[in-house]
Amino acid sequence: MLLAHGKTEIYLQTIEKVEKQGKTSIVLVPEISLTPQMVDRFIARFGQEKIAVLHSKLSIGERYDAWNRIVQGKVSIVIGARSAIFAPVKNIGVIIIDEEHDGSYQSEMTPKYDAKEMASFLAKQNSCPVIFGSATPDIKSYYKAQKKEIELLELTKRANESNLPKIKIIDLREELANGNHSMLSTSLQEEIKKNKEKKEQTILFLNRRGYSTFIMCRDCGYTVSCKNCNITMTYHLKQNKLKCHYCGYEEEPVTLCPNCKSSHIRYFGTGTQKLEQEVQKLFPEMSTIRMDVDTVSKKNSHEEILTKFKEENIDILIGTQMVVKGHHFPKVSLVGVIAADSSLNIEDFRANERTFQILTQVAGRAGRERLEGRVIIQTYNPDSLAIEQAKEQNYENFYQTEIALRKQLKYPPFCDIIVIGFSGKNEQEVIKQAKKAHEYLKKRIISEKIGILLYSPVPAPIDKIKNKYRWRILIKCLYNNQINNLLQDTIKQNETKKDIRQMIEINPNNMM
Repeated sequence: MLLAHGKTEIYLQTIEKVEKQGKTSIVLVPEISLTPQMVDRFIARFGQEKIAVLHSKLSIGERYDAWNRIVQGKVSIVIGARSAIFAPVKNIGVIIIDEEHDGSYQSEMTPKYDAKEMASFLAKQNSCPVIFGSATPDIKSYYKAQKKEIELLELTKRANESNLPKIKIIDLREELANGNHSMLSTSLQEEIKKNKEKKEQTILFLNRRGYSTFIMCRDCGYTVSCKNCNITMTYHLKQNKLKCHYCGYEEEPVTLCPNCKSSHIRYFGTGTQKLEQEVQKLFPEMSTIRMDVDTVSKKNSHEEILTKFKEENIDILIGTQMVVKGHHFPKVSLVGVIAADSSLNIEDFRANERTFQILTQVAGRAGRERLEGRVIIQTYNPDSLAIEQAKEQNYENFYQTEIALRKQLKYPPFCDIIVIGFSGKNEQEVIKQAKKAHEYLKKRIISEKIGILLYSPVPAPIDKIKNKYRWRILIKCLYNNQINNLLQDTIKQNETKKDIRQMIEINPNNMM
């Protein structure tokens, strides 16, 4: 494991050594948007003919050509998102997982797989090392490093000897008390103006796309939800549509409450579209560009947005988490985090970890060259552990506090969490199957004295997606062959109807 700032040069030098041995390399990045930047660095060092790129935005023809070149042994370096781990590479000398903490390495689509686990398996097959690179490692990975199960290497200085940015925490409760109802605090507005005067660039980070995140009737409290999922609809201004970010369902904006017929409909919450609109109102003289799922749907749109921001000296880049991962913007000296609490309020034991990671990562975009970096984090929870530690940019301190908490509460890495999920269109049948499986597990655990903490069946946090009701059973244990056999037996014993689906996930990335 490589705990570092400026990791790419280490990757390049490692691959150079592998090349001299006549072996091949696989490099995984978490976001497609990072691929062009990584590829440019590698082409400059190794030449285009040695490199194949694999990711989902390639056309079928482009993917076929890249795959063919790999099979024929014409390339020695494969770069791509998680699916590139399946490339038909022979004689592997090293596998590199950049930003190894990122959840996107774990596929939530069928077939489900963890690219990091696949990399470890391939490394054993080829007797080669795997390099996990991150400035904010996954807690489980760092725990293994502390236990000497994997080797820890640390880079203690940033690339180009640049200093860490100065971080300021803004309490949004005080902003409201002082009469500021803008999405941007007074301090952030002042810093944006200073950046414009100095001809330096700014990134504003908000991890919610769309314009408004939920719509509510002020008279009766009715909220507009997706008809297929138990999730609130998000308003998208440009298309003038309400959209569900889970199933893709769209409908026209609501003007009258379907419940009480009131016209007092209010749009609450803020997304990147609304932030962009407000920034343009506050700073009409400044140029802006937005990067989120809605603006990168076309082929090469990631690259076009990033290139435009860099080369056309656009003043402000507004975006979701795809703007914070590994990008290098020499002229960015200011980063503003609009709502640091969004990742704190998720129903997941990793909420603190993910908040710390994303805040540290976004802070790392500021002052990467000789410019003085400044970061402003806006929050309603300034005393949160994750936010306080992100301000200090001290991973070790955060880790020590978080690992003690997890040990006390029996969370990974001290145990494994297994989710047995049930879904179907008939809610009563789903509940029936979940209870039946729970009863079977309970009897086996008691009779065989298996070391398992078994929880009763409950609805999933989002209990309906795509017209299918979702229930689940949670298990805490140390996963081994005995547990695996128990789970297999449970599936066989618990025969379900055709429209009821069972699935088992071990340490899932998404607990929703």
